[in-house]
Amino acid sequence: QPFWLKVFLLRTQHRGLFCVPAMASRQSGYDRHITIFSPEGRLYQVEYAFKAVKGCGLTSIGLRGKDAVVMVTQKKVPDKLMDPSYVTHLYNVQPTVGLCCTGMTSDGRALVGKAREIASKFKDEMDYTIPCDYLAHKVANIGQVYTQHAFMRPYGIVAMFCAIDEEKGPQLYKVDPAGHFMGFKAACAGAKEQEGSNALEKVVKKGSDEMDTKTVIQEAIGTLQSILAVDFKSADIEVGLVTVENPAFRRLTDAEVDDHLTAIAEKD
Repeated sequence: QPFWLKVFLLRTQHRGLFCVPAMASRQSGYDRHITIFSPEGRLYQVEYAFKAVKGCGLTSIGLRGKDAVVMVTQKKVPDKLMDPSYVTHLYNVQPTVGLCCTGMTSDGRALVGKAREIASKFKDEMDYTIPCDYLAHKVANIGQVYTQHAFMRPYGIVAMFCAIDEEKGPQLYKVDPAGHFMGFKAACAGAKEQEGSNALEKVVKKGSDEMDTKTVIQEAIGTLQSILAVDFKSADIEVGLVTVENPAFRRLTDAEVDDHLTAIAEKD
């Protein structure tokens, strides 16, 4: 290799964050910059961002019912000295719009800040709360732009938004690191995404759109339990909920989660 090429490679080898040992891509240098397509048409840095989400070790589920949307995610406290109340993956973007972040915690909080800024500006200008689909669209646009510039990197986050729309009813949207977003009847993100998606297909076939609030909550928690093959305690999960009766996004208390876990155990 020419000397100038060696210097160039040395200077650029630390620029990519999401780098994994991939011999072919490393040798060709297509994973060095986010803006370079490989000959197969792949953006390796974006793919590494998806792997970062799976590597977080957490799994989250969102499920839409007849008159409610529930989001369930694992809660792991990394240090016994930490205050558990500060460990969360469920956030209020607006009082009636909830967000579940799965992936890198620091990236999640940065994305929440941007989402809140977008929602706040919309409320100031339009004098009503930002629609959930428009918020998901704007956040997805940010993620997509971050795949086009060499001085940026994608967020290592999959974000799920939920809200009750005045016209469309319960809404659930999912935004991935590539900036792609879609509406879902049920969605899964994280380490067990594929297993969760397969399990949620069965729930949707049972008629999730006709399920009441209590059933939707228990189906979501039960699905997450089944794909992880564990019996949860209330401290192991977080449950976020919006309903037609109460559109404000809220987290269920430990006592409420315990009641649902007991009901699931009695069914089994």
